[in-house]
Amino acid sequence: MYTLTGVTKTYKKDGGTVAALQDVDLEIEDGEWLAIQGRTGHGKSTLLNVLGGLDRPTAGTVRLDGHDLTAMREREVGKIRATTIGFVFQTFNLIPTLSAAENVEAALIPLGMRSAERRRRVGEVLDSVKLGDRAHHLPSELSGGQQQRVGIARALAKRPRVLLADEPTGNLDEDTRDDIITLLETMHRRHDLTLILVTHDSALAYRAPCVGVMRNGRLSIRRNTGRLAP
Repeated sequence: MYTLTGVTKTYKKDGGTVAALQDVDLEIEDGEWLAIQGRTGHGKSTLLNVLGGLDRPTAGTVRLDGHDLTAMREREVGKIRATTIGFVFQTFNLIPTLSAAENVEAALIPLGMRSAERRRRVGEVLDSVKLGDRAHHLPSELSGGQQQRVGIARALAKRPRVLLADEPTGNLDEDTRDDIITLLETMHRRHDLTLILVTHDSALAYRAPCVGVMRNGRLSIRRNTGRLAP
C-alpha cells in the first residue's frame, strides 16, 4: 500500500527553516489501521496531507501501490485522490447550502457516474451510517455527530481503498465520540479499508492495532498489544 522513504517537509518561517517532517520512513500494509498521535505542531497533519497527496514533501518519496506520488503531475495525483483516498475532517467540511445527500453526491461527480448510480450509491452509504432518514436535511439541521456521519458517508461513497481521518472526534462530546469510533471500526472491517487517523484522543488511538507517535517531525511506531476490543 504505502511506502515512505526519507520523507522530509520544511517550511520557511521568520527568515528560518522549520522541519515539519524529518526523514520519515514508513510502511503501511493493505487493510492496516494506524493511529498517529503527538502534540500540536509536531507534524501529524502534515504527514496525513502527504499521505493524501494534498502536500508534497521537500525530499523523499511517497509510494502508493507502487506509484510515486512525489513524481506524478498534480492531475494524476488528483485522480488518485478522487478514486482511491477518502478524507474525514475534524470540522466536517460540509457545504451548508446542500443537503446531506447532496454533500455525499458531490464526492461522486468527478468520477463521471450516471446520476441514477450516484443516487443509488448515496442512499446506500447514508443507510450504512444510519442517516437514511436525514438525507434531505441541511447540515444546520443535524447534530455534530450526524454531520460527522455525513462526512464519513461522503468519504466512503466513492469506495476508496484508503480512509484518512484528521481528528475525526475532535469536535464531539464523549458519547458521540464513542459512536464515531465504533462506526470507523465497523467500516474499516466491512470494507477492508486502510485506515490512518490523526488524533489527540488516547481512547481512540488505543483502539488501533498500530500507533505512531510524532515528535519534532520524526515518527516512531509501536504495536498496541493492550488495545481495547471493538
